[in-house]
Amino acid sequence: MTDARTALVLFSGGQDSTTCLAWALERHAHVETLAFDYGQRHRIELECRHTVRRELAASFPHWAGRLGEDHLLDLGLLGQISDTALTDARAIEMQANGLPNTFVPARNLLFLGFAAALAYRRGATVLVGGMCETDYSGYPDCRDNTIKAMQVALSLGLDAPLVIETPLMWLSKAQTWALAHTLGGAALTALIEEHTHTCYRGERGERHAWGHGCGQCPACALRAAGHAAWRGEVA
Repeated sequence: MTDARTALVLFSGGQDSTTCLAWALERHAHVETLAFDYGQRHRIELECRHTVRRELAASFPHWAGRLGEDHLLDLGLLGQISDTALTDARAIEMQANGLPNTFVPARNLLFLGFAAALAYRRGATVLVGGMCETDYSGYPDCRDNTIKAMQVALSLGLDAPLVIETPLMWLSKAQTWALAHTLGGAALTALIEEHTHTCYRGERGERHAWGHGCGQCPACALRAAGHAAWRGEVA
């Protein structure tokens, strides 16, 4: 049964958010997308997302009619104050606090706050995000408890019910590939391999079996390992 509620998907153009977009399109009558430009080092993802939206609409006509407007918000101030390897050209490494220096403090908290404000104006009552605490880098703003707390805070602050859906929260990267295949078959997994962007370094040159990227950063490593595990399971 199609959910009549409008969903707003936090859509970066990467593997996870593309899978979430497909998940939302399969369920909701109307789906809009939202991205943020915060001076990220891998901002090529902002270009890839337009290609992904176009290819999704072309390859899946039954979803095309549900895919609504795309939104891009400028959060440049976040990049100015974050001082991380995601916003500056520096080596990616672990910090003394146990988190990689790709952690952008409060990024998802700000994303969800701005998404909620936009959703309120657009009549959307569901936010969909690719946060996950199974195969991830330990970011505290990706954890389930954080997202649940944000759902409560935003619903109270807006005085309107708002649901935050995180379909990947308890999935491994291999299971995320499998979910994409369940949603859209080989056409969707091929689209993700070719057109999405995950690499923290913003490299699109080399094409691996799992897609484009440097093949060495944590994001590429997770994506590659998940793809290999998934392919091994379906072989």
